[in-house]
Amino acid sequence: MSSNVLTGKKLTDIAGLLPGVALAVAVAAAARYIEGILPIHLIGASVIALFIGMLLNVFIGKNEIIKPGLKFTSKKILRFAIILLGASLSVGTILTVGRMSLMVMAFTLATCFGGGYIVGKLLGLDWKLSNLISAGTGICGGSAIAAIAPVIDAEDRDIAYAMSATFLFDMAMIVLFPFMGHMMGLSDTAYGLWAGTAVNDTSSVVAAGYAYSEAAGDFATMVKLTRTLAIIPTVLVFAFINVRIKRKQSIEAGGAIKKISMTKLFPWFILGFVALAAVNSLGLIPAQISSAAKDASKFLMVCALSAIGMGTSCKQMFKAGPNPMLHGFIISALVVVVALAVEYFMGIL
Repeated sequence: MSSNVLTGKKLTDIAGLLPGVALAVAVAAAARYIEGILPIHLIGASVIALFIGMLLNVFIGKNEIIKPGLKFTSKKILRFAIILLGASLSVGTILTVGRMSLMVMAFTLATCFGGGYIVGKLLGLDWKLSNLISAGTGICGGSAIAAIAPVIDAEDRDIAYAMSATFLFDMAMIVLFPFMGHMMGLSDTAYGLWAGTAVNDTSSVVAAGYAYSEAAGDFATMVKLTRTLAIIPTVLVFAFINVRIKRKQSIEAGGAIKKISMTKLFPWFILGFVALAAVNSLGLIPAQISSAAKDASKFLMVCALSAIGMGTSCKQMFKAGPNPMLHGFIISALVVVVALAVEYFMGIL
């Protein structure tokens, strides 16, 4: 294939992304404007963009013209936004966050998978669906579900149920967390640690964090990035569990087990985030550039949330049925309480 043909294909691919990306940027700009004219800062641009996007989904549905751009914005641009955030942070801060959040994360993960196993059994849910919901709640929402699903050979129906269950409660957490945080008088650090360990998806952590304060948003995002690393050992554990179950069910199934590609599962954007933070820690990034990178990061995060909203169908969420939703509610509530309890005993509250 000639270089001209390759170049033409790339240009066509880029052109295909533009409608969706442009719409996401427009919604983000509108959300920022609405946030600016509100007399009281009760809801951040991230939440506004998410809700505007969900409202627009009713009209745009599965529009194939904007779909590629929305997917690109909700995945790639969000990760790039997080990488940019590293330019305003330091490695020392990240290591401090990791030490502070490790204990809380250990207890919340144990709550998700231990409590999730019991709740799933009581509700009569398949072990795959139950653990997908637990993984989405305990690690990083849709990303964890998407990573674990192929390893355990989950059905598309289970993936849809799990996505719906975790995302529904993310919506509630985005709105309720800032209010509960202010009611309890949490500091930016305490709130950021709470949101970073108890809210599910990265985008929802961003929304809930920055809706409280800028400092809380920064801290919550760093905690969430640390928490995301748990996806690697979790995927490996479930791969082992699935192999054991298959071997018990059928002798022939053992030869059909797929190899796990760590390069595909590892969240590489975290390395970019840490790399920029390392450069900033050495004082190599001027203060003005660091500030501009942070502002750009926040706006791109709002863009990503608007795209996620436009890709979310309320009808599909309600088709999941009551039991997966009940499972998600119980586990999410337990994690919220456990995270606060661990912070209290650690003396952070």
